[in-house]
This record gives sequence, structure tokens and C-alpha cells, in this order.
Amino acid sequence: MLKYLIFSWVLLTITMDVRSQIPTPITHSKETSIIPSPVKIVYEDVRSEIKSLIFPNNLPIDKKFLNTLFTYGKYSFAQSKKKVNVILLSQKDMAPSSYKLIIGKKRIEILASDNNGFQYALVSLAQIVQFEGFPLQCRTIEDNPAFVYRGMHLDVARHFFTVAEVKKYLDYMAYYKFNHFHWHLTDDQGWRIEIKKYPKLQEHAAYRNETLIGHYNDQPHKFDGVKYGGYYTQDEIKEVVLYAADRNITVIPEIEMPGHALAALAAYPELGCEVKKYETATKWGVFEDVFCPYDTTFRFLEGVIDEVVSLFPGKYIHIGGDECPKDSWRKSEFCQQLIKDNNLKDEHELQSYFIKKMEKYINGKGKQIIGWDEILEGGLSPNATVMSWRGVQGGIDAATLHHDVIMTPGSHCYFDYYQSENPTEPLAIGGLTTIDKVYHWNPIPESLAAENHKYILGGQSNLWSEYIHTYSGVEYMVYARGMAMSEALWSTSKNYDGFLSRFERHADFWKSKGAKVAMHIYDIKPRFKAGTGKGVELSFVTPQDANVVCTRPDQKSENLSVGSSIKIDQSGTYTFKAIKGNREGRALKLDFDLHKATQATIILDKSPSKPYEGQGPASIINGVQGSNAKYGGSEWLGFSGNDASGTIDLGKNTSINELKFRFFKGEGQWIYLPKSLEVEFSSNGEKADTTLVINDIKSDTKVAEVIVNAGVNETRFIKFRAKNYGIIPEGAQGSGHPAWLFIDEITVR
Repeated sequence: MLKYLIFSWVLLTITMDVRSQIPTPITHSKETSIIPSPVKIVYEDVRSEIKSLIFPNNLPIDKKFLNTLFTYGKYSFAQSKKKVNVILLSQKDMAPSSYKLIIGKKRIEILASDNNGFQYALVSLAQIVQFEGFPLQCRTIEDNPAFVYRGMHLDVARHFFTVAEVKKYLDYMAYYKFNHFHWHLTDDQGWRIEIKKYPKLQEHAAYRNETLIGHYNDQPHKFDGVKYGGYYTQDEIKEVVLYAADRNITVIPEIEMPGHALAALAAYPELGCEVKKYETATKWGVFEDVFCPYDTTFRFLEGVIDEVVSLFPGKYIHIGGDECPKDSWRKSEFCQQLIKDNNLKDEHELQSYFIKKMEKYINGKGKQIIGWDEILEGGLSPNATVMSWRGVQGGIDAATLHHDVIMTPGSHCYFDYYQSENPTEPLAIGGLTTIDKVYHWNPIPESLAAENHKYILGGQSNLWSEYIHTYSGVEYMVYARGMAMSEALWSTSKNYDGFLSRFERHADFWKSKGAKVAMHIYDIKPRFKAGTGKGVELSFVTPQDANVVCTRPDQKSENLSVGSSIKIDQSGTYTFKAIKGNREGRALKLDFDLHKATQATIILDKSPSKPYEGQGPASIINGVQGSNAKYGGSEWLGFSGNDASGTIDLGKNTSINELKFRFFKGEGQWIYLPKSLEVEFSSNGEKADTTLVINDIKSDTKVAEVIVNAGVNETRFIKFRAKNYGIIPEGAQGSGHPAWLFIDEITVR
């Protein structure tokens, strides 16, 4: 535990104001090596004479962590009672978690008001030493975090990670100044924490009979037939919590309720609404079997909370509250009577009743609850903090009600999403969250009133582990984007090019330690210009002005200068690669099919949902098909609850034989094929000359290709409407929510 104080002898070693010993500083534009980037750095035109670091014995930082920090690199350090060159000064008038780091010619001085500030200063010093080496450039750094909550999440319920691996995660967090670890300990697929009062939780709920192979959307489902599981003993929990505290990280346990409870029901079936045998889930998704709000259920959960509270000294207990289907409650006579007896409107208010009852008990234990934004439905609990994951609206609503909010929208914070469109990426749940998208994220929504900004405590990255079997998979999905997230939550000013320069050094450092870090910053990001009636042009976003080498379908190669574009004038495969010095990105191959619509213009009736807007409406007529395996990226357009409809203008009357539409199917992720497809052909854009309707669209694969046999002459305008499925039915993943509709290339011949 971080329990050391700054002793008075340190202050006595300072006989004058330390700032008076520093020469007049000169501001330099030199790029720092620190991630996250400090608020202010002033460099001097002199180098320090220090050749190794000598710390005082009594430090406000755990000695083992100090050893980890400064033995990451090749530079030595020591501790001494008397002869030191790193001086720590307690300054009570400084803001919490802030620090001042002064690297002088003969000594280094750190000023802070609390242990957090001293630790963050030492982390910054460790990074400077690691990436710049001795002799150090003299400088003064003034720094403080932009947000008080800077979190990282790890799901150990779907796949289990050892205590040693969790400690690695905590070391990474501390190195980038995160201060909250959200530990997702229970779910349908496994219960991972020992509860001594209920031994069946670790005997039965901690294990599942087998595990799904491949993606949930793959049909038919296949399983490995191997029993899987594990749990943390209470002694191991204490060990992790202490290890985190030594790094100034608060651990927030998540005990899911009332949904995501299938593993617990497998151990204690009497807590479910139906009399039947429950099994720990062997596949992913949402299940209709949830805790039934009996008195015995609340007594059970209170017993669990009693032991959880004793293990986690932090302020918060996360109770989940997300993705709780109401089907079993609707069928339950007990639940329906409970709704009547308590004058509740419906099952949503019953969930609020459930959450409020547990919140009252948890508050009585001196703790506060955090819940996912579904806890807003049916009325928000009085003292609850909301984690906004289904976009930003939940956070806006909660902050407007003057509740604390932690922002974690899937569009920017879900690190189980793909981080590159390259087809060689390992299997992921879906979506696309690139490192630059994470870096440029602001946790405060633009539409939130300024007076409510104070309720946004910060943000958090989430790593759900359905498709992550090993810790090297955790490293691959987290370590690159985690650096970007650290800067998004700490730094007040952003410089992406500067970040990329620092990121390269940090990534090389972690790889030298054996970590598997995703290096996608030199992957080319294409920018299409289409839908203007002038064909397809392509330009690129490349980091740090890398050059692009293009190989055309005829195998002719050319170097493209920074900022230039290329006209796509023939069908076939184009290959692009970014190169800068001895670094290069992975090859990007784009197969272009120049059909009649690639020369057209397009107008959509409604814009796609913001997280899935591709590169605008022209994404679906640019001659490139989206991935058959994943729905995020630059090609697929996603519509939540809305139809996909619009008009393609071919520019002149043209004969059309056939159209091909592509739709994504992923019902486990709320993505449904359209109910119907209607296509109108018109020569003047006002009156339909021909209308075709296709109903009963089906597919056995993830992508449905719908062929429309047109056979029309002299038509210029093509109006199309793919009708959204509507509300997801009971018993399905996401029941009660509007379905997503994803559309890709519309090929016209």
C-alpha cells in the first residue's frame, strides 16, 4: 500500500527555493518522449551532469514498482539515506495528482501534493530516462490530468487470465497513468471470484462444459468440447488489489445483476424464474435467463456483496445492469404480481426496482454503485454513477440529471473491436476502432450543456474477451490503443503526429520486452472520392508523411507524393504500401469493379448512424466491396432502426440489366437483413417507369447478395429502399431494441 510520507529531512536538505537554482529557461519546440504528453514543458539549453539516479529510501511509491519502472530500461538507479540526486518536495498548495518535475544540472526535483502526483512524476522521469538516456536535457515539466477517472477494463469471465497476467495489465496501466481498473468478474460464461458463503459459485459457476469456436455469427455454431474455467481465491483477489494500490490504481469489481447471470443460476437454479436446469453459457451473447427478484435472490446477492465489499476498499461496486432481457419476468406470475404490488409500470421499472434495492444495500456498506447506461431505463437510482456505452446519449441524460458519468462509448472505447481493416487481423467481435480514432476522442459530448461538464468524470477503454484466448491477445488489442487512450484522458492539447513519433519508440520498447503490440500506424487509410459523377479517385492518410507505392492491375508501379491522389481508371486489383525509412505498413489490396454506378451521384434520404457512416453515401457506389467477415470500416453503412434508402443519378438515360445489393447479417450483434427491397427506375426522377419489390430476403452466410433483374432501357434515376427489420423480437439478442441494417456496394450493370 502507498503509505509512505515525505519526511521532514527531505525538506531540510533544501536551504533555498529550488526554483532560484534553475537558470532562466528557454522554451523549445522539442517533442517530448512522454506518453501521455504533459501539459507544459520548458527546456533549457544545457544538459544535466547526472549519470545515474539516486533516490531517497523513503519514497511515496512502492519499491517493487519503482524497481519495475527503472529496470525496464538499461539504466541503473539506487536508493540512499543521505546522498541523493532525486529530491521530493511536498507542496500542499498544488492540485491533487498534479506534479512539477525539474531536471537540473546536478539534481532532479519533484514537487507534488499527494502520492499520485509523485508517482506520475516518477513515471514521466522513467520514460525520459528510458527513451532519451543520459545525459538528460534539462527541463521543467508542469503536469496534471484532464480527467479524474482514467480507466481500463478487463473481462475475465469469457476467458480467464491469471493473477500474474492481471498484474502485467496493472503495470501497463500504471506506466500510462491510468488510475481505475474495472475488473469484470462475473457473466453468463463464468463466475471468477470465490464467495465462501456460496461455494457452488466456484465449484460449478466458474466452469463451462465447452466453448464456441469461431465467430458467433458463423452458422451452424461449433464447439471445442473442452471444459473451461477458473476463478480467483479471495487471497488472490487481495493480492491483486494490493498490487494495484501500490500503483495508485483503484480496482472496481463488477458483479453482474440482474442479467448476465446464467453462470450463477447454473450453481443456484432456485434464483431463476423457471424451474429448470441452467447451464453456464458455452457461447456468447445475451440470454433470457436472469435473476428473478425473489427475496431469496436479494439475500443471495447481499451475501455476495458482503464478501465483495470486504475485498475491495475502493469507492465503487459495479453492478452491471446491462442487457437484461425481460422475457422471463413477463412470463413469471411472481414478477407480474410484484409489479402490481409496487405500482410499477412495466418490467423496465421492475429492473429499476431491482437496482435501487441493491443500491440501497450497497450504499449501506459505505459504497456507491456504477451501472451501464441501461440503469437509466425505468428511473435512475439516487446515487448511481452511469457508464455510457451505447453511444453518448446515456451519459448526456445522466449528467443532465446531475449524476456522475464515465464515458465509454463502443464507437471509441471498445478495444475488442477490430483496429484495422486489413484482412489479416485476428478474429474480433466486429466494428472498427483505430488508434487515431481513440486518440482524437473527447469524453465530453459536444451537445452536453457546459454547466453539466463537471459530471463527466472521465472515460474508460473496455476489453471484452469473447475472442481473446491468451494474454498476448490482450497485448495485441490493448497496448497500442491504450497509449492513445491515455493521452485522450490526460492531455489537454493534442498533436497526433507528435504522438505517433512517441508511439513508435514506446511500441518498440514493449516489443523488446516480449509484448505483442499492434503496429498499424503505417497501414494505409484510403480516402475515396466518388459519387460526384466523375468516377473514383483515391487519396491516402499516412502517418508522418510516409510515401505510398502503388501497383496497378497492369503491374505498373508508381510512387505517390504526400497529398496526391490517383484516378481509378480500370477494374482489377490495386496494391498500396506506405514506406518511410526502414518502416513500412502492410500492403493494402483493393479490388475495384468499375460498374455504371461508379460514374454516378448518390443522395441518401437519411444519413447512416455516426459510428458506421463509412466515407459517406458514395461508399456504396465506389466500386469496392466491403469485407464479407466484418461490418465496420470504410465500405459498410449502418442504420440503426432506419431504412437504407436513396437515389442514384446515372447522369443520363442508360440501359440496365441487373443490380446487385449487399447486406450484412449478424443477428447476434443486432444486425438484421432488410424485410424487403424496393427499387424504382425513372427517366426523369419524378415518375417511376418501373418498380420492383423483393421480399423474404434470406442468407445462410454473413453477407446476403440480392440480385435485381432489371431489364430496363433508357433510365437515369434509381431509387431504392431497403426496409429495416424493425424491433428485435423476444428471445433474440438485443430483444426490444431497434435492429441494425448494414448495406454495402450497389453494383449496376
